[in-house]
Amino acid sequence: MKDLRIVFMGTPDFAVATLDALVNAKLNVVGVVTAPDKPAGRGQKMQQSAVKKYALDHNLTILQPGNLKSEEFLDQLKNLNANLQIVVAFRMLPKAVWQLPEYGTFNLHASLLPNYRGAAPINWAIINGETKTGVSTFFIDEKIDTGNIILQEEVAIGDDETLGELHDKLMEVGSSLVVKTVQKIEKGAVQTIKQPEIEEKPAPKIFTETCKINWNDTLSNTYNLIRGLNPYPAAWTTLVNNDDEIKVKIYDVKKESASHQHKPGTVITSKNEIKVAVNGGYIILESLQLAGKKQMDSKSLLNGFRFQENAHMQ
Repeated sequence: MKDLRIVFMGTPDFAVATLDALVNAKLNVVGVVTAPDKPAGRGQKMQQSAVKKYALDHNLTILQPGNLKSEEFLDQLKNLNANLQIVVAFRMLPKAVWQLPEYGTFNLHASLLPNYRGAAPINWAIINGETKTGVSTFFIDEKIDTGNIILQEEVAIGDDETLGELHDKLMEVGSSLVVKTVQKIEKGAVQTIKQPEIEEKPAPKIFTETCKINWNDTLSNTYNLIRGLNPYPAAWTTLVNNDDEIKVKIYDVKKESASHQHKPGTVITSKNEIKVAVNGGYIILESLQLAGKKQMDSKSLLNGFRFQENAHMQ
């Protein structure tokens, strides 16, 4: 058995689940590297990352480098005398960092590599209508998400599963996969698989324009885009209501297959339902947010907002 000294690197809630799993497995975490505190919200108060908050609560040594290549940070890292580094939802590491420990640096990625390499694998798996995805652990190398795979676990994607729901599922499965990976390294029982270089399904960063709904697309594609961006950053559209043009974020939806003569984007309302025509049916809006307003369910919106006869999304 190898005597492991682990440095963990991560920032958001997704990473906290893994750090918690390592701590609960009584593994020796000698340090945590996370993003520097940054101002957020209306008051621009300094906010700590989710990983930092957890590390403080568990009296773990914390490093918050602004520059991962700085001599000061590299010295601090070397002083922790770690022989294994684990990365979950962090920044791209320079070679000077990832090649430091004796047993390497491995990453948890929320896809079945080599598919969905990149910044937004959970979003794109749903947007593309996949029925399965998973998590992978792999040793980091010079490129992004291309290193030798250690372990993988497959996860089914439900027909109506949202980004938020799949994120939480992968977070749990991923945290236990990391512990299994560490245990394999501890026993010296790691056998890796080289990734093929082909990248058929990329997962690039999501931009505002990525999130704009094209109402001329198919029912399935529109539905998948919306649930693949729910709750964050959320799919959006512009509601044209007489002379008003209002940006609307759309969250929870259902789909209804139907033949109709409505122009795509046409808004049809009843006392308690809002639906939008697309090719092959309707998207039924269950929760949405008008610019400057809070997110609300459709029934609440219909109580105080009047859709004109010619209302449409564009």
